[in-house]
Amino acid sequence: MSGDPVPPAVLVGHPRSRSRTHAVAIRAGYLLREMLAADGAPLPAPQLIDLADLAPGLLGQGRTSAAAQTALAAVSRTPLVLTASPTFRGACSGLLKLFLDMLPRNGLAATVAVPLMTAGMPAHRSAVDTTLRPVLLELGAAVPAPGISVLESDLTRFDEVFEAWWIRHGPSVRRAVLAQAGRPDRVATC
Repeated sequence: MSGDPVPPAVLVGHPRSRSRTHAVAIRAGYLLREMLAADGAPLPAPQLIDLADLAPGLLGQGRTSAAAQTALAAVSRTPLVLTASPTFRGACSGLLKLFLDMLPRNGLAATVAVPLMTAGMPAHRSAVDTTLRPVLLELGAAVPAPGISVLESDLTRFDEVFEAWWIRHGPSVRRAVLAQAGRPDRVATC
């Protein structure tokens, strides 16, 4: 229907489907939506884009599958994307980087991005801001807050980790999302 808002996206860059990163990303997407709604910035339910399901279509001998093209278009037009990756070798996953590399220059220029990474050791906590955040910024996304880093040992208490992050950074994210909501190109045209 014309006039319906474009849903936010939860982009999961783990190469294994239904991973712990996948579960945390879904939870983070819903918590983000819940917190924004409570702060006066309601959004529709997020759209899940699991790159593990799209991987064969991303690497198809120079031809991107229709499903992968649809996912690229969805990420390009969403007003808010939560981008989640495990930490592999101190960086975001190659699968996520491949997908993001397929976006056009400034492909996220009309998007607020919230980076999230899971990590196995405390030394990798900074990877979200040193490896994923710069890629999102390079694509033109507004990244109004530091990323969310979740240690594997904290997965069972993710809601607490998210709440602590939101208390510090939620106002910046809210302002950025509300600024995007006022843009006429944020409205679906289907």
